[in-house]
Amino acid sequence: MRRSTFKILFYLKKGNLAKKNGNAAIMGRITIDGQIAQFSTKLDILPEHWNSDSGKAIINTPNSSAINKQLANIKSSLTVFYNKQMTLVGYATPDKLKRMLLGTEEKNHTIISYFEKFNQQYKLQVGTTTTRTTYTKYELTKKRLEEFLNKKYKITDIQLKEITTSTLQEFYLFLRKDHNSGNNNAMKNLQRLRSVFNYIKSTGYDDFNDPYLGFKMNFEKHARNYLDQSEIDAIHHKIFAFDSLDRVRDIFIFSCYTGLSYSDISDLTEDNIKLAFDDNLWIMGKRNKTGVKYNVRLFDTPLQIIEKYSNSRKNGKLLPCISNQKTNEYLKNIAELCGIKKNLTFHVARHSFATLCLTEGVPIESVSKMLGHTDIKTTQIYARIIDQKLSHDMDLLAQRLNKAKK
Repeated sequence: MRRSTFKILFYLKKGNLAKKNGNAAIMGRITIDGQIAQFSTKLDILPEHWNSDSGKAIINTPNSSAINKQLANIKSSLTVFYNKQMTLVGYATPDKLKRMLLGTEEKNHTIISYFEKFNQQYKLQVGTTTTRTTYTKYELTKKRLEEFLNKKYKITDIQLKEITTSTLQEFYLFLRKDHNSGNNNAMKNLQRLRSVFNYIKSTGYDDFNDPYLGFKMNFEKHARNYLDQSEIDAIHHKIFAFDSLDRVRDIFIFSCYTGLSYSDISDLTEDNIKLAFDDNLWIMGKRNKTGVKYNVRLFDTPLQIIEKYSNSRKNGKLLPCISNQKTNEYLKNIAELCGIKKNLTFHVARHSFATLCLTEGVPIESVSKMLGHTDIKTTQIYARIIDQKLSHDMDLLAQRLNKAKK
């Protein structure tokens, strides 16, 4: 990167504008690559006490020490601002440095200040159109962004105009390296940050170049973990020594046969269990994550689990859910005790329900409605898993047929 020519000069204001005491105002001039910005230092001095060659007060004249010290502080501040701009965006302008020095920079048009406003509004939607879990993810992204700004630029906030595509790429690398984030997790953080930029535009402020116009969101496709029927049965019928594992297992199996997410199961009450037109019990509600309605037939196994805890309910909740994080920790133990080598998380139960339905011939439209998906393309991910299973089954059949011919 070419370093620009950067100079600071102090001089006396000429003309017939001397003050009543005969003093002349001391002016400052910032020059960068031929561009100039002038400003008042708010200092004054008798012209005969000024050295125009050095741009300082003559030593041992009245107030010379105090004046020269203040001029040195101004020069030091401008140098810090210049280096900051060169580090942040690769260039600096005299007007920009002048605004930073005089404190006239637009303080409200910074990313963290907007992020805070966005999160405050998002928090008000918790329980209606969004969940506390999603809200906390936005809070975490803001925290990670603050950490990045502090480490990379030694600042606590940054003007929107100074955020470039390069800034987003550096934030992505920071998440990957400093927080050991996988690609998709890092991209999710960048996705949430993009939501904040969209919010900023919705407020009517658009005096900045959208850094996302040159940034490509790239999510890696991963095969979804799911359990087959034998693995579900192994967990279902396992006898555990601790009640905590027993409860987590029950809720996990409940999800395997209903497809409900952890958040939706946590909120289940008797009001969600309804006798439908077909004289069968159904679980009916709205997904916490999307607000989309779901209807799931209540099979014998999940009904038995509900009845198991009918005498120990708290706050009207059907099932004894603990925190999602703790639940996933226990599921690691359950997988190990059951001899299951897959990475077992609670969401695997939802995946397992979808694949089980599709394997048994339930139409994908029905599965999508039960899962409460907003887009059937989301459900088609599970259909691809079934295609992989079908291919694997055909390979096994081919091997048996070929072996029979020999």
